[in-house]
Amino acid sequence: MTEGRILVVDDEPQIRRVLRSALVSAGYEVADARNGEAALEILRAEKYDLLLLDVNMPGMDGLEACRTVRSVSGISIIMLTVLNGETNKIAALDAGADDYVTKPFSTNELLARIRAVLRRTPSGKEANSAGIKFEGIEINFSARKLVVRGKDVRLTPKEFDLLRYLVTNANIPLAHRRILQAVWGSDYGEEVEYLRVFIKQLRKKLEPEPASPRYIFTEHWLGYRFQLPQDEPPGVSPSLGTVITG
Repeated sequence: MTEGRILVVDDEPQIRRVLRSALVSAGYEVADARNGEAALEILRAEKYDLLLLDVNMPGMDGLEACRTVRSVSGISIIMLTVLNGETNKIAALDAGADDYVTKPFSTNELLARIRAVLRRTPSGKEANSAGIKFEGIEINFSARKLVVRGKDVRLTPKEFDLLRYLVTNANIPLAHRRILQAVWGSDYGEEVEYLRVFIKQLRKKLEPEPASPRYIFTEHWLGYRFQLPQDEPPGVSPSLGTVITG
């Protein structure tokens, strides 16, 4: 049994060979593509767990490929690039990437990032229920599904992990570092721009008015807080909403 299936997309044959060798040695099943167009063809035909996607490629670049893939798939995506500025990182995250690794990088760093993106760690509260309902919103933890006012809403893997962590710690102000380490892993903690982008995306998908949040609040100089409604029907805990048991 493999650790997962990874598609490597880079226009440099040597980089594809090096990455394939390292990932296969780590237990992953690996395929590769030379550009965004080829990657899309492969993804239409086969299922992969993670996409390693170079930003700078001829033809369809990595950002465009990322946006295209993200519009139809929840596959995990890590962008690879030589550009290290915050603007470049935010552009990758805005395009739908789950993480961003700057070249050159060590094999150990890349493998750690891959494990963090693919990690699925249920919380203690999640183990006690399958999900939660409130104000026309249904979050099913076990099925990793979000329904907002009767419509299925697509979340990326990391968007769902973040939402799940916020909801299972509802009404508690959570520090940036605490959220990053819980959702991305212990190697994270300073990547506040990650949270800004992901919170913005979650608000667009969850909030009736993203500019005036009802559920996901910013705790200035600290982090974020998910506020569950306080006006649930009698017999329902206002701190938990309605628990889904199956």
